[in-house]
Amino acid sequence: MAEGADEAEPVSERAARRAATQARILAAARQEFGERGFEAATVRDIAKRARVDPSLVLQHYGSKAALFTASIHLPAGEPGEAIDHLADVLGVRARALPPEMRALVRSMLTAPEASAAMKAHLDERIVNLAASIGGEDAELRAAIAVSSILGLTVARHFLGLRSISDACDDDLVRVAGDAIAASLAGRLSGKPAQPSPSR
Repeated sequence: MAEGADEAEPVSERAARRAATQARILAAARQEFGERGFEAATVRDIAKRARVDPSLVLQHYGSKAALFTASIHLPAGEPGEAIDHLADVLGVRARALPPEMRALVRSMLTAPEASAAMKAHLDERIVNLAASIGGEDAELRAAIAVSSILGLTVARHFLGLRSISDACDDDLVRVAGDAIAASLAGRLSGKPAQPSPSR
């Protein structure tokens, strides 16, 4: 038993070192992509920040595009948690974007590789959200909700669309949250809203 444990120990140590290297590369990549965007960030600069040889970056992740995909990926969580996660995302996107998120969205709009990576990431979120809400057209309703938050992010933080950029955080979260919740529940009838009473 002791001999087997001794033989297994080097394997365990190698696995731990490998995991630590991967985590260091991933953290460095998030910083580089966040500060410089996908197109300007280089494998060499990521490796320098992670204090590894550039060949190790490619050994672990294959390409800059694959590393970008890994850097934006967050655990999808259980289907039942998807709606709570969506509400959290809405709250974050209504407020000042972290530099990392700003660069990721900017990269998505300008670099095909980043766009493909973000699409795959959002597709995963949509499938998970659809499983959570269920019912007819669940995937379409989930896609509309996710797209609404993405559009809100672009309109508020990149285009500066007046009505959205001027709204306070709480009002934006409340109004957008109600609209997204209605979409998820299938309550959008397409009928025009009733006019406000004249004063």
